[in-house]
Amino acid sequence: MEVNQYLEMFIEESKEHLQACSEHLLELEKNPDDLTIVGEIFRSAHTLKGMSATMGFEDLADLTHKMENVLDAIRNEKIHVTPEILDVVFESVDHLEEMVMDIANGGDGKRDVSSTVAKLKLIESGESVVAEVAATVVSEAPVASALEYDSFEQTVITQSFEQDFNALEITVRLREDCLLKAARVFMVFEILEKDGDVIKSSPSVEKLEDEQFDQQFHVAYLTKESPEDMQKKLLKVSEVEEVTVVSLTIEQFKYSERAEAEAEVEVVDVKAENTVAPSAPTPAKAPEKATTVKTAAVGNKTIRVNIERLDILMNLFEELVIDRGRLQSIATEVNHNELNETVERMSRVMGDLQTIILTMRMVPVETVFNRFPKMIRQLSRDLNKKINLEIIGAETELDRTVIDEIGDPLVHLIRNSVDHGIENPAARLAKGKPEEGTVVLRAYHSGNYVFIEIEDDGAGINRDKVLSKAISKGIVTQEQSLAMSDKQINELILASGFSTADVISDVSGRGVGLDVVKTTIESLGGNISIESTQDAGSIFSIQLPLTLSIISVMLVEIEKEIYAIPLSSIIETSIIRSSDIMNAHNQKVIDFRGKVVPLVFLEEIFEVPSKEVQDDEFRSVVIVRKGEKLAGLVVDSFIGQQEIVLKSLGNYLTNIFAISGATILGNGKVALIVDCNALIK
Repeated sequence: MEVNQYLEMFIEESKEHLQACSEHLLELEKNPDDLTIVGEIFRSAHTLKGMSATMGFEDLADLTHKMENVLDAIRNEKIHVTPEILDVVFESVDHLEEMVMDIANGGDGKRDVSSTVAKLKLIESGESVVAEVAATVVSEAPVASALEYDSFEQTVITQSFEQDFNALEITVRLREDCLLKAARVFMVFEILEKDGDVIKSSPSVEKLEDEQFDQQFHVAYLTKESPEDMQKKLLKVSEVEEVTVVSLTIEQFKYSERAEAEAEVEVVDVKAENTVAPSAPTPAKAPEKATTVKTAAVGNKTIRVNIERLDILMNLFEELVIDRGRLQSIATEVNHNELNETVERMSRVMGDLQTIILTMRMVPVETVFNRFPKMIRQLSRDLNKKINLEIIGAETELDRTVIDEIGDPLVHLIRNSVDHGIENPAARLAKGKPEEGTVVLRAYHSGNYVFIEIEDDGAGINRDKVLSKAISKGIVTQEQSLAMSDKQINELILASGFSTADVISDVSGRGVGLDVVKTTIESLGGNISIESTQDAGSIFSIQLPLTLSIISVMLVEIEKEIYAIPLSSIIETSIIRSSDIMNAHNQKVIDFRGKVVPLVFLEEIFEVPSKEVQDDEFRSVVIVRKGEKLAGLVVDSFIGQQEIVLKSLGNYLTNIFAISGATILGNGKVALIVDCNALIK
């Protein structure tokens, strides 16, 4: 069977099933006795196993099969759910996600998951992950093995028991910063060969010599030395971080033979059930690389459409928008009734078509939000905090381009709230708060924008601490700090390199600060604001445009050149007297509704050649905003409002100051789009 044609479908469906597994595991953690949830996880795992086997990704299918065995035992009430078991299943899902991502990036999906497999076998066989017998387990199986043995190796090990040898499985983990892994492997094997015989290694000896492994490897070993002595000897090897020694028993190999026979039957069943390509069920959630297009058919049927096709459709429509502008320009010049009516009707139809195409590109923000519950769970454990995550408005839709970019900033903000905001349980109780902190992730529409808020009920922003740090770093002066509002002080944490963390941690506080978040959001045409009350909590609010493809602009003229200023940045336009322009600190400013607003002369910024010296009595000014800061862009004249297609300047014209792109106007001329954020300091 030619499987390449089904690969994309396999990847998307695998992501959906793994996401479903993660969500149901989080529910199971809260309701460990609910076997209905276990059934849902089992079904997703079983489907994923079948698809993986059909597509030839045996490692993926094998790990899913091992996880499925544990879920089946829970479902049949042979095992009771414990936090330790859930940790191992979560770990398995993480590995499966990494395998799928590797396949999506062109890899083979292979990973060293022997440690996780060993844990799953321990659980399945009735043993605790920490090598203690679980009282609630009903199973006759002995401790599972981390290595797989063929019949010859099993015979050798079985005969060694008769000669009073100890059969050991040794797992050696090297330090993360180990540079000469092959040398350390050689030293380990040198010690082993002095006191016994190595039967098997995983990875193979050749791969170990070529350093084709991560940080750990497994060895099957026969010796008359005790496990404790072998562990002590191996730990003396430089850069060996951890050595685990497990004694094998003859009962294990008897059980292994039985289990292998059962596994062969199971594999035959899987191949029989999955001789066709993976199906394309109606997705419950929109995937990351594809979207669903709703049709008017009965039953609300959906079809899968590759996002590249939507991009092509969008590009073709953008060309129509340019031609529409050209037709409108011609109709205005000719002033023919029938032509005007036709152009007007075509504009209405294109407006409807534009709405439909933009809607097709919209993806629910839940595709980003879905990753956070599992992240919060892990952070809670790492920081020894109790945290509840509430997600509101996950169905809110954003353009796929924005969705692709917003993930990392949200991760940074949530980590910041968990690390800096939420206090530890003892501190919360001392303040009269519930022991469990709450982080709310909220999304909603407002006009042509989507707002995403991260709210926590933690410690809030310490005004004095922020000011002290800002003054010490030279971000503000002592005099400036006296006149700053609470909002301005809060937003100091967005300054480059700003961090109030007393201790550098893996979660946040590395001095990178939130300036990276601010830069990314502003590059998307959005902005971020902060509200905070000390000891009550903080709200980080992100404002983003619905789409980045077609935007509304104000066209302005400077000499004979035309520029486009995004309407999202404009507060209003004004015509002022030249005599109203004042000088303050070597900067020309105006008084705009009681505020001192600096002026930016675009002809100077863009070095527009001037044919003659003008001494106009009046000047045209566009008042623009960046957060709380204002500026007045001085132009020669206003042309009017228009919807334009945003085009990049290409690879040869990168980092052009204050220019974010270009567009083609109806008359065929090119207009540059002004980046207002770069002009406001």
